[in-house]
Amino acid sequence: MTGHHGWGYGQEDGPSEWHKLYPIAQGDRQSPIDIVSSRAVYDPTLKPLVLAYESCMSLSISNNGHSVMVEFDDVDDRTVVHGGPLDGPYRLKQFHFHWGKKHSLGSEHTVDGKSFSSELHLVHWNGKKYKTFTEAAAAPDGLAVVGIFLETGDEHASMNRLTDALYMVRFKGTKAQFNSFNPKCLLPVNLHYWTYPGSLTTPPLSESVTWIVLKEPITISEKQMEKFRSLLFTAEDDEKVRMVNNFRPPQPLKGRVVQASFKS
Repeated sequence: MTGHHGWGYGQEDGPSEWHKLYPIAQGDRQSPIDIVSSRAVYDPTLKPLVLAYESCMSLSISNNGHSVMVEFDDVDDRTVVHGGPLDGPYRLKQFHFHWGKKHSLGSEHTVDGKSFSSELHLVHWNGKKYKTFTEAAAAPDGLAVVGIFLETGDEHASMNRLTDALYMVRFKGTKAQFNSFNPKCLLPVNLHYWTYPGSLTTPPLSESVTWIVLKEPITISEKQMEKFRSLLFTAEDDEKVRMVNNFRPPQPLKGRVVQASFKS
């Protein structure tokens, strides 16, 4: 999703500057957004969300200079999300995180103006309709991203395998083998969600995403969170810049309606 150069999260190359290189940054279905819970419309026709991750095959963990990412074998529809607002199965490609310098900030989506410490994005693509992830990422119905909020509190036992691997990808451009990690262990108990049409939150900011943002956050300890904050935006030979505040702020709704799978 990233890998383009010339953008980042700093003063000169941060989200407020992205529109110069990517004019769609000022488009009509940009993400993230602030979800105003009282304005979300309950839609009884929305189906329950199903994350069929039983035969999940994680391959690698990497630092792309913008986030840390775990990639999956996505050659078939073995590991998919379906149900919810989706017409069919969307296969899991990768997941990554956004986080802040301190626990009061870090998520991309906000709820009633409130930020969370971090946000996990499970990125899926429509393999029934499109031949490749790249082709899907340019189509209005190409991607489905499940967003999960992380708040700091108790340790998340299942997260340890991931946070313990982060030292291997401290620097930008590093990659390590990371097999048989199933992100099902990172899902909250309750899968109630909000959904709306949006975009990638990193350049190229393509307006190709059906967003599914889970209402219930998961909890991670401050110690686990610190391991994310010890990653670097920079390569081994560069001057060290800590990877923190790698989130885009909420964008204008521009008439879009957020639907809820639950009655508030």
